[in-house]
Amino acid sequence: MLSKKATIHAIDVMGELFPEAECELVHKNPFELLIAVVLSAQCTDALVNRVTPALFEKYQTPADYVNVPVEELEKDIRSIGLFRSKAKNIQKLSQSLIDQYGGEVPRTRDELVGLAGVGRKTANVVTSVAFGVPAIAVDTHVERVSKRLGICRWKDNVKVVEETLMKKLPEEVWSDAHHRMIFFGRYHCKAQSPNCSTCPLLDECREGKKRMKERLTKA
Repeated sequence: MLSKKATIHAIDVMGELFPEAECELVHKNPFELLIAVVLSAQCTDALVNRVTPALFEKYQTPADYVNVPVEELEKDIRSIGLFRSKAKNIQKLSQSLIDQYGGEVPRTRDELVGLAGVGRKTANVVTSVAFGVPAIAVDTHVERVSKRLGICRWKDNVKVVEETLMKKLPEEVWSDAHHRMIFFGRYHCKAQSPNCSTCPLLDECREGKKRMKERLTKA
């Protein structure tokens, strides 16, 4: 398991590799970000970004989503996976924003997770990116990188991964660490073919060293 010091070093190295790391979902305000993150569940940011320009031009407020038949909204997001359940959730959360928050996106994680289709990860992304509250959202990339590097254990669930990262990293770097780990996992430490041989973290990575040893054995 990586120590606190080694974990901070790993995040620093990721920052050197990806100094531009930031949220890749295109949005202009917290409401657009909330919708984009809900749409991104089990879907790539790139696909969401192809759908949202037209979507955000047509629907600019919670009321806009509520005031159309769900079938129309389904058609507008049809190219995104799970579009039927996402359309229902978007209408439900939009109604909740109108009824409970005056049409505004709430700022706390506890309030956000009370909205339809919003889990802990989505809430952490919104509070961090939209409102600047330190948070670590654990998506598939963050989980994979954390486990490969040995920051946490293979058996840990996403909540434990989040808690472990929060313990090992200073609060002021939580949000940056989240984006760096996503970029590192998306573009370098990929699920199927990680770039272990050229990785600056190879010496600290238990999974990388195991993979390189297996390559030498097969050679």
